[in-house]
Amino acid sequence: MTVTDARGLGADEATFIAAARADDTGRFALLTERHRRELQVHCYRMLANYEDAQDMTQETFLRAWHKRESFKGHAALRTWLYRIATNACLDFLEKRNDRTPVPSELPDPGSEMRYLQPYPDHMLPEDPQESVVARETIELAFIVAVQHLPPRQRAVLILRDVLGWPAPKTAGALALTVASVTSALQRARVTMREQLPDRRLDWRSPATHELSNDERGAVKAYISAHERNDLDGLASLLRDQLRFAMLPERGAVTMTAGDAVDGWVSGGLFQHGKDDWRGITTTVNRMPAAALYLRAPGDPEYRLFAVAVLHIVDGKIAELTGFGAAGKPWLGLPATL
Repeated sequence: MTVTDARGLGADEATFIAAARADDTGRFALLTERHRRELQVHCYRMLANYEDAQDMTQETFLRAWHKRESFKGHAALRTWLYRIATNACLDFLEKRNDRTPVPSELPDPGSEMRYLQPYPDHMLPEDPQESVVARETIELAFIVAVQHLPPRQRAVLILRDVLGWPAPKTAGALALTVASVTSALQRARVTMREQLPDRRLDWRSPATHELSNDERGAVKAYISAHERNDLDGLASLLRDQLRFAMLPERGAVTMTAGDAVDGWVSGGLFQHGKDDWRGITTTVNRMPAAALYLRAPGDPEYRLFAVAVLHIVDGKIAELTGFGAAGKPWLGLPATL
């Protein structure tokens, strides 16, 4: 809770105003930096891309510095920064949507899946309250579902249903009427129910972020199947209907376990002699994941190849999203084993 001084301003707000008046970049940085991680997660929910979220968080701080004289302490500093971050993301999305069209080979030319990146758990906020809700609002299924919303609906849903802002506060942040916010939220919730039919939709309720025994066991078995070059063992881990994506090459599609295995075989998995795999269990987006390392013939080291993010249902893999992992040091994974 913010301590309030005699003038009615919170301590952070009063210090920020003093720093702004004095053009004190050091104090400004100290006050804003403590919000970096939660703002970055907020930008990631808006953009689905870790590197873009980093950029927009930095853009938020630049805009906050340039607008520092406009901050009067009528709202909390944290609220003011979220407002700036949300609008920075909306501006970015407008530009991103004007970029080169998606290649025609992607299954859905309008899909935001092409921008999707995993979010490293070590960069999530350390605040326990944020961590409590982080899993269901940072899981890939949620992030992908949010990307189906038009940008302003996306912003309204996140501010209202994830951050718990009241409608008037959300309207002020987005320069909308309360009626417009209410209407946008209703439409956004309908889309989210369509995209997440089997998931709980009350994201403000506490949800555990610890992996279950089923999840840990499935990741271990997934890694073991790769290390043994065991295609049958890998197939046995899959549910009959599997949601599969390998990004950025292809978007998410629903297929049978058999079709998934046939696709892996045609793609060369375990077909070039004996592939030399190693893996480690990790988490990204508060989800179980396997970091896979491949050793080429003659190479003394196993090199980071991909991260497979898994959604486990009753001990089976229901969703598998693969990302190329080479050249992504921000994942926090060793480059070699």
